[in-house]
Amino acid sequence: MLYSLARLVLAPMLRLIYQPVVRGRGNVPRRGPVILASNHLSFIDSIVIALLAPRPVHFLAKDEYFTGTGLKGALTRCFFTAFGCIPVDRRAHRSAQASLDAAEQILVSGRAFGIYPEGTRSPDGRLYRGRTGVAWLALTTGTPVIPVALTGTERLQPLGRRLPRYHRITVEFGTPLHCAKPHATVRPAQARRVTTDKIVQAIGDMSGQEYAQVYGRTPETSAH
Repeated sequence: MLYSLARLVLAPMLRLIYQPVVRGRGNVPRRGPVILASNHLSFIDSIVIALLAPRPVHFLAKDEYFTGTGLKGALTRCFFTAFGCIPVDRRAHRSAQASLDAAEQILVSGRAFGIYPEGTRSPDGRLYRGRTGVAWLALTTGTPVIPVALTGTERLQPLGRRLPRYHRITVEFGTPLHCAKPHATVRPAQARRVTTDKIVQAIGDMSGQEYAQVYGRTPETSAH
């Protein structure tokens, strides 16, 4: 309910003030499960996608954001809820699998799930090697993947800056990728690697970023 209200009120404001260029909205199916796999340049990326996608998109976030006390805790909880974030305990044993399980439930319920295959924000604007969680979700659930390319969000809200500043951004939603289950002779790990590389390549083809060919140094423990 809060997320729907935020989209209704804030999306027009975002368009009016920042005049973003949005391409390919028609590539996103309006119903059914779908994965939106995006490059990651800024903290504000999840907000941009949540407001400019043609349907609600849910991201995972640390459960600490939802359990704080006092006014600050209430405001933080309200903020992340307003942008469709789902709490997940990243401190527990096998937290990576717990995150994938939570994401799988979002898809099973027919909703859209947003994920950053790089696992962390790019520190230098390059596109880093994808981690295979996105492929695990796509292959396990049979859900189509929409590659998403963000441009300019690193200038809209640079690393370390608390509030956004004015800068034009572009959001492009690519053609759906349908990731077929591999042949029985193909090892699951190999299938996930190939599928992930295919998704990241599609993102890079749209964003025009230089490919780093290595993993980002510090995988984030939140959706941002």
